[in-house]
Amino acid sequence: MPRPTITSLSNPLVKQVRALRGHKARAESGLFLVEGIHHVGEAVEAGWEIASLLYAPDLLASDFGRGLVSRFDSTAQPVSASVMASLADKENPQGILAVVHQKRKKIDELESVHCGAAVVSPQDPGNVGTILRTLDAVGAAALILLDGGVDPYHPTSIRASMGAIFWKPFVQCSFDEFEGWARRREIQLIGTSSHAKDDYRGFKPERNFFLVLGSEQKGLSSDQLNACDAAISLPMRGRTSSLNLAVAAGVLLYQFMQPE
Repeated sequence: MPRPTITSLSNPLVKQVRALRGHKARAESGLFLVEGIHHVGEAVEAGWEIASLLYAPDLLASDFGRGLVSRFDSTAQPVSASVMASLADKENPQGILAVVHQKRKKIDELESVHCGAAVVSPQDPGNVGTILRTLDAVGAAALILLDGGVDPYHPTSIRASMGAIFWKPFVQCSFDEFEGWARRREIQLIGTSSHAKDDYRGFKPERNFFLVLGSEQKGLSSDQLNACDAAISLPMRGRTSSLNLAVAAGVLLYQFMQPE
């Protein structure tokens, strides 16, 4: 038998789900929120553990979405359209969202990883999600988030990744841990800086490499650049002084991941 439809905004489950939009609730519970048919579908197909699946029968018009609900049978929780609207992060919600268990990998768990990107203290969750999406597109292996920064399970990061977050491994660790890991695996570290002498278009990476990018505001420090095996720059011809972090990562990853 289906569960009774939740219609109250003060229902405990509704409150729990809404709280997951905040970092504190995600950190304390080890859960995060996934919204929309495509993203929920990717989480399910990738085998992530679903803690709760909520859907609004009056809003869920997609056959694929209804199929997702049927896979959870009597454990899926119906809610009213007004409750779903209160939980959704955007207008015109698709009528389905999931509460999912986080995965926390350690850097030494990354095995058979030979190329990817590392970002120091990223501040924009949209950039993190977009870089994951780009890594997936170019066939790179992993994303490493260094020295803190934004929570990769932020709803904006999930949405910007377009599902790639469920398929591409990512790790949070310190720069020193990352450098030690790379040295043990003979991975070339390619730093990025507007002051670097080498133009990215004339640079050929080694087979095993990681692109290392600084935060949106500060870039890489001199110590971090010195820890890299090479440093490259993206020429800037106009008046702007820098590119968006995710755009820069996309340009460089597509350049370096080109087939032989």
